[in-house]
Amino acid sequence: MSFRTSTQYVEDVSPGSGALPPRAWYASCDAMSLSLNGGWRFRLSDTADAEDDSFATPGYDAGGWAEVSVPGHWVLQGHGSPVYTNHLYPFPVDPPRVPTENPTGDHLRLFDLPGDWPADGGTVLRFDGVESCARVWLNGTDLGEFKGSRLPHEFAVGHLLRPGGNVLAVRVHQWSAGSYLEDQDQWWLPGIFRDVTLLHRPAGGVLDFFVHASYDHTAGAGTLRVDSDVAGRVTVPDLGIDVATGEPVTVPVEPWSAETPRLYDGVLATEGERVPLRVGFRTVELSDGLIKVNGRPVLFKGVNRHEWHPERGRALDLATMREDVLLMKRHNINAVRTSHYPPHPAFLGLCDELGLWVIDECDLETHGFTEQGWRDNPVDDDRWTPALLDRAARMVERDKNHPSVVIWSLGNEAGTGRGLTAMAGWIHGRDPSRPLHYEGDPGCRDTDVYSRMYAGHAEVERIGRRLDGGTHKRRQLPLILCEYGHAMGNGPGGLADYQRLFETHERLQGGFVWEWIDHGIAHPELGYAYGGDFGEELHDGNFVCDGLLFPDRRPSPGLIEYKKVIEPVGISGDGTDGTVRVTNKHDFADLSALAFTWSYEVEGEAADSGTLAVPALAPGASADLELPEPPPGAPAGEALWTVRAVLAADTPWAPKGHVVAWGQIPAAERRMPYVTATARPVAGDGVITLGPGVFDARTGVLRAVGDVAVSGLRLDVWRATTDNDDGADWQSDLRHGPLWRKLGLHRMRHRLDAVEMGEDALTVRTRVAAAARETGLSAVYRWTSDGDRLRLTVGTVPEGDWTVPLPRLGIRFGLPAVDGVEWYGGGPGEAYPDTRTASVVGRWRSTVEGLQTPYVRPQENGARIDVRWAELGGLRVEGEPAFWLTARRWTTEQLDAAAHRTDLVPGDTVWVNLDHGQHGIGSQSCGPAPLPRYHLRAEPAEFSFVFSAPATP
Repeated sequence: MSFRTSTQYVEDVSPGSGALPPRAWYASCDAMSLSLNGGWRFRLSDTADAEDDSFATPGYDAGGWAEVSVPGHWVLQGHGSPVYTNHLYPFPVDPPRVPTENPTGDHLRLFDLPGDWPADGGTVLRFDGVESCARVWLNGTDLGEFKGSRLPHEFAVGHLLRPGGNVLAVRVHQWSAGSYLEDQDQWWLPGIFRDVTLLHRPAGGVLDFFVHASYDHTAGAGTLRVDSDVAGRVTVPDLGIDVATGEPVTVPVEPWSAETPRLYDGVLATEGERVPLRVGFRTVELSDGLIKVNGRPVLFKGVNRHEWHPERGRALDLATMREDVLLMKRHNINAVRTSHYPPHPAFLGLCDELGLWVIDECDLETHGFTEQGWRDNPVDDDRWTPALLDRAARMVERDKNHPSVVIWSLGNEAGTGRGLTAMAGWIHGRDPSRPLHYEGDPGCRDTDVYSRMYAGHAEVERIGRRLDGGTHKRRQLPLILCEYGHAMGNGPGGLADYQRLFETHERLQGGFVWEWIDHGIAHPELGYAYGGDFGEELHDGNFVCDGLLFPDRRPSPGLIEYKKVIEPVGISGDGTDGTVRVTNKHDFADLSALAFTWSYEVEGEAADSGTLAVPALAPGASADLELPEPPPGAPAGEALWTVRAVLAADTPWAPKGHVVAWGQIPAAERRMPYVTATARPVAGDGVITLGPGVFDARTGVLRAVGDVAVSGLRLDVWRATTDNDDGADWQSDLRHGPLWRKLGLHRMRHRLDAVEMGEDALTVRTRVAAAARETGLSAVYRWTSDGDRLRLTVGTVPEGDWTVPLPRLGIRFGLPAVDGVEWYGGGPGEAYPDTRTASVVGRWRSTVEGLQTPYVRPQENGARIDVRWAELGGLRVEGEPAFWLTARRWTTEQLDAAAHRTDLVPGDTVWVNLDHGQHGIGSQSCGPAPLPRYHLRAEPAEFSFVFSAPATP
């Protein structure tokens, strides 16, 4: 008897065979279910046809097989290796053919039915996600095969089940025709990565249903109609609703929105089953050229979210999904684009419950066809249209009852073609209540919103002013930046500038930062691995690490910045009239859920605090409120009012007191440090002393301030380039990182021209330049002292034809081992010229290790902005003007050379940078470079620092 099975289905462009039609995802009040998650027997083969299908027969001995966890990816469980590419297919492009070398995992699960499992034969087997192609057998019977990795598939199996000893066999192929439709800038991770469940379907039970719950904002009423394949009744006790399926009922309701996610619990009851409903009343429409929900335009403050866990890949549990939603809510994010596939269905339930707008995106991307000018692109090939329509239907039918889903998306970066038009037509016909999105449709032929990714600020403003041209239809539509602010490494920069545009022009309805989380894979030697760390022949390096969260879900500085930029309450004032302006930036909610506090701070220390009475302003409204008088007896010095908006009570997503928004208002100006040049430089024994300063007599280099040893003080213009400095290789030739290296700014040499002792100053003249280049900077260090403190004034003048900005401009020096750092200035985290919105002026403390930002690929990080003074290891530094502070246990050169955090080995010296200026960050790793206003231009500059160190008693 032969068990050989044909593998032609692997390269078949059809979506598969044997699966039931798609339907809504729901739990049952009555019907039993059995999770088949857990340990499965596993065998890996190199090719699709290496083994026959005898393993699917009852009695097969798989005792020698390995074991894997389901949900899971076998390459993350010791069987093979992950592969990362951004858009290149990691196999020859010959659709629908795939390589003979096709890793194939055979999975076996033996299970018994519970003793009370009904014997009426109505049972389905559900797979919520398998990558990329699967064939399924139950008790030796071939059920069929399917593609569409991140979509559900069900099979009727009741007639095949036994009380005990059931054998479920699943053969999963890494590559298939479906892989051409799933080129989605992520790790290629084969396996059964979502739930596998056995679901009993009782006679007369619910099959499929569609909840239509609209809201009339003029009447304050909601209309509910539940269409069901099986007739029954719908009850919603809180609304007094008890109505037959298919019949509409209109009652007064509280509407659902992302800000006020009001859900009503109900039940759909048929003859054989009850299914719980969570009904949110809301109406989405395109009106007056805007996307409106419940009659009001919405401003999306969103993120793109791939599903990711550093150890389990895309196999997420409910706790991780909830953590994502809670983090989003706590950081003022109100929207998610499910890039680039429908998420686990439980995630959408959390969005319903906690309140997030969702763009639900189809499991479709064919980006790799750009390499051949989109020739042979499946979305413009009629043979593939059934597979595209199947993917659209499986998304819409599964997710149609979620009020959080307000926009459908056809997919991402798949070019254009007849298949997309067919998908759009089907979705519009099936669900006209939601607009349709697709970024790759520049004429908006098939879509209801004009979508762009990574458009620069100037272009976005032109679109906002309706000066962008395009088709007549497109000119009437709102713009959404479905991707912007590429959050790769240090960054993204320029978010505040985008937000100002969004809030100025109504046509601009916000955007979605790319992306939510770094896709680093936990690795015992590297910390977190990225593309190339597994020996891939093709890979795109750390481009897979471009999120607002680090892989362990710690917020990055980029997320802290985004929270501030999109905060739903504006708090501002210039300090001239003793008032603060509070503006409600919500779309729907008033301010009644918030409490407001004030603090009067002098030199970063609170001198007084209290509460501020703020009316429950309606959305868009503002109020100018008087601040108290400064407290009598407050110490002299720079003073600021800090006003915070916090939650007045516990919410489902954050506790009482959680800070939602804040603002700082000046009250008294800073007094600049002043040093009278009364001490005289004295030479002797190879050194020069000037007040507390000790200098090398030959070079003029500072050796110590009081008892604090100082080494290597010199002008510094180099920073370890960020991902955004280096830019994407398809970007323009104006990528600053490569240009800086071409000019040799990473290998500057320092020439000593003169050491001059004057009556009241020590002056050191130098020139800083790179080999093979005529461009450079002259730098003059002028040291003065009043006997106790030491003042350094640095003057720089660029020489030659400087065509690029500088990475940084300041001084660098080394200190003996320092642990604690204290400073007065911006904090608590890092900030740069175009990422400074979230920086709070205050008095901060940290360890040197705590100053570092652990980007997966090491790069410039950790600078604290607007520092007035800092203390490190007994050395106090004051700046005129304020400066950037950075301190590390490794040099910039070591940081620049590191590929992973584990490459950085702390030394005995703490290297300190005091910067007069830093170049901006931008998001040119995929998006635009820093705006010109954030460029650190090579031009004459002068800045000063005052050093002091108390003598050891």
